[in-house]
Amino acid sequence: MPQHEAFHNVVKQALIKDGWTITDDPFILEFKGLRLYADLGAEKTIAAEKLGRKVAIEIKVFGSLSLISELEKAVGQYGIYRTLLKRINPERLLYLAISQEVFQDFFQRPAIQEIVVDQQIRLLVFDAKEEEIVQWINYKSTEISFNRLFGAMLNMHPAMVRLKPYLFVILATTIICC
Repeated sequence: MPQHEAFHNVVKQALIKDGWTITDDPFILEFKGLRLYADLGAEKTIAAEKLGRKVAIEIKVFGSLSLISELEKAVGQYGIYRTLLKRINPERLLYLAISQEVFQDFFQRPAIQEIVVDQQIRLLVFDAKEEEIVQWINYKSTEISFNRLFGAMLNMHPAMVRLKPYLFVILATTIICC
C-alpha cells in the first residue's frame, strides 16, 4: 500500500472545494502484472457538455534537502504512471500536484521549466494553507515540437536570425494548416 504524502488530505479537500468528486483513494494502476498506486482519482462533470473530466493525481511534497533528487524521482514516477494510464484509462489525465511554495521557489527556475515542458508534465498547484487549487498547468506537445523545430533551425543557421519573423509565419502556418 502506498505511503500517503503529507499533503494528501489538503489536495483532496482542494479538489472537493473545486467541484471534483474523489473516485479513487488511492487510484490503482494495474497492467500486465504491475500494480501501482497514484494518490487520487477524481471526476468533474461539466453540465454544459454533459461530459466528465477525469484525472489521476500524484502528490509530491519536495521536502528533502535535495530537490533535484525529488524531481528525478517524481519525473520517473510520472512517466511510468502516464504510460500505464494511456493503456488502461486513456481518457484520464495525470497531474503532478505540488504546493504553491514549491512551484514558486523551485518550478519557476528556467532549467526546471524546461524539464517539465520536455517531459510534458501536467501540474496541479495548490495552496496548502487555504486547501485550494491555485492553477492547473497543461503543456501541449505541439508547442514543444514547434519550439524544438524553430530552435534547431536557428541554432543550425545563425545567419537566419534576421529571418526569424518570416520563419515564424511560415512554420506557424504549416503547423496550423497541416
